[in-house]
Amino acid sequence: MRASELVLHPVRLRIAQTFLGGRRLTTAELREELPDVAPATLYRQVGALVDGGMLEVIDERKVRGTFERTYQLREGAASVEADEAREMSDEEHRRAFLTFVAGILADYDRYLAGGDVDLALDLVGYRQVALNLTDDETMAMVTELREVVAARVGLPAAPGRRRRLFTTILMPTGEPPAASSSS
Repeated sequence: MRASELVLHPVRLRIAQTFLGGRRLTTAELREELPDVAPATLYRQVGALVDGGMLEVIDERKVRGTFERTYQLREGAASVEADEAREMSDEEHRRAFLTFVAGILADYDRYLAGGDVDLALDLVGYRQVALNLTDDETMAMVTELREVVAARVGLPAAPGRRRRLFTTILMPTGEPPAASSSS
């Protein structure tokens, strides 16, 4: 199964997102984090992620006659590489983006359902800006953002730290590039 088919399933995407940041979880811990997912569905989708090479078993111990496995996300496995993305049809891209956006909406809905919502206090924000950039300027910005995020991705859970989701979407508008003016 291609990575895009594997991860761009609503439940499998949520499972993969739960492991982001180097987290190591058992299925019992995963069930606590995803209580709205039926246990049989959760186990089936974890199995699919393991079979597809996205999750790996990093520990196994015997508990009451059965084995409890601890999983982690394989580095870079929860993304669709450029070569695979090029092979996807427009319809596959639409479905992938819809699954991605639906996941963001579900995350935000869970945040709102948590009660005592204070966007300013919780540092929640969403906005869109338009930037006029060349491809080189865009690549420089993307590289800078990657460096900023990479410096923080591996920070362990600790008192005072709250797990946060940082989501980016970057795309050109349908407008053609501005013509250069000659003076």
